[in-house]
Amino acid sequence: MTLGSDVSGLSTTAASAAAQGLSIVVPVYNEAAGLSLLHERLIGLAKTLRQRYGLACEVVYVDDGSADATLSIARGLKADALDVQVVSLSRNFGKEAALMAGLDHARRRAVLFMDGDGQHPPTLVEKLVSHWIDDGYDVVYTAKAHRDNESFLRRLAVHGFYALINYGARQKIPEDAGDFRLLSPRAAAALKQLPERNRFFKGLASWIGFRQIRVDYEPAPRAHGVTTFSPGRLVGLSIEGLTSFSVAPLRFASLLGVLLATIAFLFGLTILWEVLTTGKQVPGYPSLVIGLMTIGGVQLIMIGIVGEYIGKILSELKARPIYFVAEHSEKHANGEAAAGAPERPASERTAAE
Repeated sequence: MTLGSDVSGLSTTAASAAAQGLSIVVPVYNEAAGLSLLHERLIGLAKTLRQRYGLACEVVYVDDGSADATLSIARGLKADALDVQVVSLSRNFGKEAALMAGLDHARRRAVLFMDGDGQHPPTLVEKLVSHWIDDGYDVVYTAKAHRDNESFLRRLAVHGFYALINYGARQKIPEDAGDFRLLSPRAAAALKQLPERNRFFKGLASWIGFRQIRVDYEPAPRAHGVTTFSPGRLVGLSIEGLTSFSVAPLRFASLLGVLLATIAFLFGLTILWEVLTTGKQVPGYPSLVIGLMTIGGVQLIMIGIVGEYIGKILSELKARPIYFVAEHSEKHANGEAAAGAPERPASERTAAE
């Protein structure tokens, strides 16, 4: 039984990068207003990469159950200088599932993930590709240069999230790192082999290892619409990431239990000491009620944390597909299939089409 995987044969050199190519995965959800403009910018990027590195590119748009005209606009995008795939999911499965769908359908070896709202500047991609081809990095991830435009509470919450998820972790997740990142062929191949269904891409992309480098950038303002990530959804995503990638909440629960037990033991000793030294018994009703309420509340929190992990175990045991594809189309630049983009058998994919 093999418990590991050898991806050394997919190492990239400057000479082999052009043949391996680059797939740009773009999850989209209700991005009809800006999709055409983003595609034009990606066409310009593809021309630049082909001219500088001889790098053949494709873009994989994953429509995550949009309710507007995103899918119809994506179908009409031209394949100019890069191949175009449009993968439409049967419903809204969430961004993590959309990223996985794009990774499964990528026909090139290297993979770049970026958002469809225009906040990830295509002009920065050339720098990411340079770190991969010229400098030999396998994972080139981006991170916000600063959070000066965010409230103090939000910055504190973000810092607390990364502190908790990295607590006791052997492979740390870089703070402020996003999904906007490039994976070399061997890093992409490694990421595809991770079998879990509750996926947290930021964590998994860090966990696989290899040579990684951080690139700071300033996200562009949204050119249209508003973000769909409300505070409630961000909290839910944080809980999903914590319980999918880290056991820190369970460790926190254990430490809190030990702390409360220690406090209760010391409190009991003080009562015993007072009885032995003064002969007076402490009127115990208020302290008893407060103690019971505190311990009861903590127990409910601990049960909730354990329940989150049990839910993840149940989800993994059910082994449901991460997504379903309702429609899949592709166009090749100049009407021809580009070289170096071999078809992968459907058996290699991890979800249903």
